[in-house]
Amino acid sequence: MFFRPKHAAPFLLTLGLLSAGAAHAQTPLTAATVGDSLTLESTIRTVLDANPSINALQEEVNQAQARLAETRTYLRPVVNGTGTYTRIDPVVKLPFNGEVLQFAPNNNYDLHVAAQYTLLDLGRTRANIDLSQSRIVSATDQINVTRRDLAFAAAQSYYSILFAREAIRVQDAQIASLQQHQREMEKRVQGGVSTNFDVTTTKVRIAQAQNTKIDLQNQLRNQEVQLARLLHRPENEVTPIRGRFEYNPQAVDVNAALARGAENRPEVKLAKDAEQTAIAQQRVVETNNRPSLNVLGQAGAKNGYILPNIERMRFNTVLGAQLNVPIYDGNRNKVQRVGAESAVKGAQARIQDTQEQVRADVQQAVNNMQSSTARYDNSQVQIEQATDALTRAKARYRYGVGNNLDVLDAETQLAQARLARLQAIYNYTLGQYQLRRATGEQIW
Repeated sequence: MFFRPKHAAPFLLTLGLLSAGAAHAQTPLTAATVGDSLTLESTIRTVLDANPSINALQEEVNQAQARLAETRTYLRPVVNGTGTYTRIDPVVKLPFNGEVLQFAPNNNYDLHVAAQYTLLDLGRTRANIDLSQSRIVSATDQINVTRRDLAFAAAQSYYSILFAREAIRVQDAQIASLQQHQREMEKRVQGGVSTNFDVTTTKVRIAQAQNTKIDLQNQLRNQEVQLARLLHRPENEVTPIRGRFEYNPQAVDVNAALARGAENRPEVKLAKDAEQTAIAQQRVVETNNRPSLNVLGQAGAKNGYILPNIERMRFNTVLGAQLNVPIYDGNRNKVQRVGAESAVKGAQARIQDTQEQVRADVQQAVNNMQSSTARYDNSQVQIEQATDALTRAKARYRYGVGNNLDVLDAETQLAQARLARLQAIYNYTLGQYQLRRATGEQIW
């Protein structure tokens, strides 16, 4: 399924639609240069570098890695050194052949090193390691999602500012044209050819155009505040940006876009991560009720051994093994298995829902591009017609066969046609960015 736009024009955006959460414009990233102004690429990279949420997510990855390292330690033996002193009073003493036999010292010393190792746990530790690794993957993929969202937010603010500037220029051009027309009206009034009503009507149209300009200037300031927030700079600090709009129509293979979205979309990856984590958690629950075998070794020195010298420190060793077999836990593990199985099924359902959302996002983006192409073609015709109408209305009025309202209406229609073209170009570019977002394409 292909479609191909027919026209190219300077790339402009309509600021109003940029408030939508999924709205993002597209232009090829240009190389950033050193200076006090930001290109699109440098704006995105500065936002990504300045945002603390990425650092917070990175710390979550570090925590997950630490938990993995801790879980791996259960595969290693545990060695402890212990020293104890015990004073016993009284101790057993018996007279024998004129001597007093003492079977235990008053001062008891025990110094030893003990090692314990889990020889067999039937996959319990390995299941916990797999769970920790899955959580690391999820935390890492969450960073990619956050970076993607910040990058598109930065692009949105960047193009919002560029649009506001361009829209203000359009309004300035309309105001200048109306003011020139007003001066001509005033000369005609002085010559007795026109009335003050025509001058007043023209001033009303100028005031309306100035009100539109004021709104655009307010939107520009608000977008500059938004960009400052993304850059984590003071809200009253204006960050100069530079760039231009480019309209680059392209053919779209919808089937290929759907395939890319299913494979590359970070939300799909996160949903699959959640499934793997749920499966790993299920394995942990399954292994929690399995037997385990531990071995113990101890070596050291202590006093209190057999007569005749009970105070003497003697070398001693201890070897042992411990088998733990769960018999009854009040059905706790059975209940945990039911919960773990439910979590797996829920994660699988989320994968299906996410894949359906990807398909819908891709199709909507393509629909927006198709519609915008048609609206762009129509706006081009409207501009040509409005320009011709304005030329004719001015000529008719100049020669006294037309009226002032015809000129003012033609001026307004021309300005509206130009804004309609900007709207169509924005919508098309918005569709391009929506498509890139839907297919998981990286823009930073």
